[in-house]
Parts: sequence; C-alpha cells; structure tokens
Amino acid sequence: MKYVYILHSSKSDGFYIGSTQNIQDRIQAHNAGTVASTNPYKPWRVVWYAAFEANKLASDFEKYLKSGSGRAFAYKRFVQSGVSKKDK
Repeated sequence: MKYVYILHSSKSDGFYIGSTQNIQDRIQAHNAGTVASTNPYKPWRVVWYAAFEANKLASDFEKYLKSGSGRAFAYKRFVQSGVSKKDK
C-alpha cells in the first residue's frame, strides 16, 4: 500500500505533497524535523491522504497533484475543507 498525502503548516502559506509506504512514520518524521525540506515549517498537520494498492498509481497521482492543474484541483477539492481560517 502506498499513500499520497497533503500536509499544512500554520508557518507556511503553501502545502506539502508527498507519498510514502508508512504514513504514520512519515508524518512523525516531518514533525520531528528529520525531513530537511519541511523542517523549518513544523509542526505539520495532515489535511488529506489516500491509499493506493498500486505504487504506480500513487506515484502518478502525486506527480499530478504537484502540477499546476493538480494543485488547483487539490486546493479546491481536498485542502479548503481541511484548513480552518485560523490556520491560514
């Protein structure tokens, strides 16, 4: 099983999109500061995730979410409902 996820930090205007085999361990790593690209913005909160049985589907979907149209789709469909006004 592979997970694609979107994280939000109150210290950042943007969101982080990633994928992993073990979502709990990966989120802990983001919040522990062991992921260099997300360390300055911790703590992180999961606003959305999905599980995929096929690694290729997960990788393709993560790549799509990181594209311009994918980010627009994610913000409209996944992120808006997961982030309160106080988080922005």
